[in-house]
Amino acid sequence: MFTLEVLKKSGLGMKSVCLRGRQALSVLNVRTQHTHAQHGNTQASFRPETSTAKTLMDIGTRRIFSEEHDLFRQSVRRFFQEEVVPYHSQWEKAGEVSRDVWEKAGQQGLLGVFTPEEHGGIGGDLLSAAVVWEEQMYCNCSGPGFSLHSEIVMPYISHYGTKRQIDRYIPHMTAGKCIGAIAMTEPGAGSDIQGVKTYARKDGSDWILNGNKVFISNGWMSDLVVVVAVTNRDAKTAAHGISLFLVENGTQGFHKGRKLEKIGLKAQDTAELFFEDVRLPADALLGQVNKGFYYLMNELPQERLIIAVMAIASCEFMFEETRNYVTQRKAFGKTISHLQTVQHKLAELKTEICVGRAFIDSCLQLHAEKRLDSSTASMAKCWASDLQNKVASQCLQLHGGWGYMWEYPIAKAFVDSRIQPIYGGTNEIMKELIARSIVGPN
Repeated sequence: MFTLEVLKKSGLGMKSVCLRGRQALSVLNVRTQHTHAQHGNTQASFRPETSTAKTLMDIGTRRIFSEEHDLFRQSVRRFFQEEVVPYHSQWEKAGEVSRDVWEKAGQQGLLGVFTPEEHGGIGGDLLSAAVVWEEQMYCNCSGPGFSLHSEIVMPYISHYGTKRQIDRYIPHMTAGKCIGAIAMTEPGAGSDIQGVKTYARKDGSDWILNGNKVFISNGWMSDLVVVVAVTNRDAKTAAHGISLFLVENGTQGFHKGRKLEKIGLKAQDTAELFFEDVRLPADALLGQVNKGFYYLMNELPQERLIIAVMAIASCEFMFEETRNYVTQRKAFGKTISHLQTVQHKLAELKTEICVGRAFIDSCLQLHAEKRLDSSTASMAKCWASDLQNKVASQCLQLHGGWGYMWEYPIAKAFVDSRIQPIYGGTNEIMKELIARSIVGPN
């Protein structure tokens, strides 16, 4: 079971964690050796599932988690309530969060949770990382791009980087001092990665990078960007000629465009990136040349699982927000929760959310055991993000006119949900990937 141990008692490599109400930092370990096969024990059997819990966001529920995860969740929930919620409105106006919150997240041990400790990460398990994803959605604050940074960008470096690259970047990323982004999407290439036009050519031992990217989350604040580029235009297929490069902020020829103004995710810094004759040393190449497409295919299932997990968590938040609203809002002399049409709608929503939660938790277990395949991850992303939009629309409807007011959390959740079926590969592409596993060659 993963435990929190004081450094002086354990002697293991640890991560600094801010303790509430104390000026000094205690160094705690967030390690886990959680075994899903042990969940049949008596203790696990008493953990209520989402459908029977008092609320859909209760701590101490779901058999996939342990008491140690609950303790971690309490700490994460407190962090978001104290360090994110009070400032999120001003971040929405600025179009970016503060760098301070990134470093505080690093001090609290919330970044690089699933990255191995020997690489400079926290060394926790997948479910610990999932706790952070879920708690961010439970506070309805989409600004901090922690999950992208920690469980999408960092794995590329941890899995394919050299020791020098790992040592150079991972510890600083875990500390929140180096913010990561990944640049795939281009104006003419979204879900179709093989349509990338950004090009890197060899010049002696160096590479010269040219191209531009768009819709890059964490792009404006990024200190390090994993850039997808073509390195062999003559390859038999585009997939055989794509490589990944590590480009640091401040590199000559690397320019950041404007922060893009979106209908949702208003505190999430999303930017255009431009590369004009950017000279990169040989050690800026991540992994092997022309193997980038295969690295992307290996890592995309985790990205899609993250989207799915955050989508279901958002559904749970919106449901509870709406339940609270209808039990207080009065119409025709009584609260609208007395209306049968409202009761039936809540019953439908809870049923669908709980069904979705069961599948997503199963996917989390599969991925923790390294058994989540691309098709199943695509199913999770497609189903959960579509459900998130359905729940958002119907919960806003139950709020009536007040649901259209930005001051109400459901309004923000509604616009934030719309991007989910688009990024990480559109849901139309997800259906293509799922279909291939059904009718494709065995």
